[in-house]
Amino acid sequence: MGHLDHATSGWLTPVLSYVMAAIGAALALRCTVRALAAGGRSRRNWLITAASALGTGIWTMHFVAMLGFGVTGTEIRYNVPLTILSLLVAMLVVGAGVFAVGYGRDRRRALLLGGFTTGVGVASMHYLGMAALRLHGDVVYDPLLVALSVAIAVVAATAALWAALNIKSPVAVAVASLVMGAAVSSMHYTGMAAVSVRISPSGSELPGAAAMQFIFPLAVGLGSYLFLTAAFVALSPTARERAAYASAERLTETAAP
Repeated sequence: MGHLDHATSGWLTPVLSYVMAAIGAALALRCTVRALAAGGRSRRNWLITAASALGTGIWTMHFVAMLGFGVTGTEIRYNVPLTILSLLVAMLVVGAGVFAVGYGRDRRRALLLGGFTTGVGVASMHYLGMAALRLHGDVVYDPLLVALSVAIAVVAATAALWAALNIKSPVAVAVASLVMGAAVSSMHYTGMAAVSVRISPSGSELPGAAAMQFIFPLAVGLGSYLFLTAAFVALSPTARERAAYASAERLTETAAP
């Protein structure tokens, strides 16, 4: 068995991956709150932004954490198409869960369906990302820890969507985002605890791309997207602010001679 190191760079990758997960969760919660206060095309656009933020945050969390993953006795590379597929799955399945909550008439049923769908999407992204690993050996999983990681993902997703439906205060959203980031990170490291690697020494060159050649630039790009989206959300007026502005305009027009 190869020795697994989940933090080859010390605390840098675990802390940074947690920050990415928390930022993605915060954006998703704020955008969902905006969506529920809007209607028509505006609601749809806010929900799309929420799904992309959460999917991007979770994916970036996973692969930033994987930048610190190492196995003694073998180098690690990544299958590029599978890695991209894991990102698409994260966004699409998380999007389905967010839209279920955003448009569901029965909130309890929508919450359960959305939480389950989003949680399964998070877990699918994680294990698709793991399937993209290329190394000299075989990756083996502990079924009980895999099941536990999926359960954590579903519970975390359900809790996040509940927060989006019930929490409006920015401070409460921030606290919920920190908890969600911790839950998503826990799911990741529980899934990684399920992993063991049977090394098969070989002199052949591994297929795929090295993490610093492919994962790192993509993670930086997606992280930049999260920060730009955060700026956009922060600068966009809320429904209450737009209503107040429209009311002030009407008063101004009425008072004008």
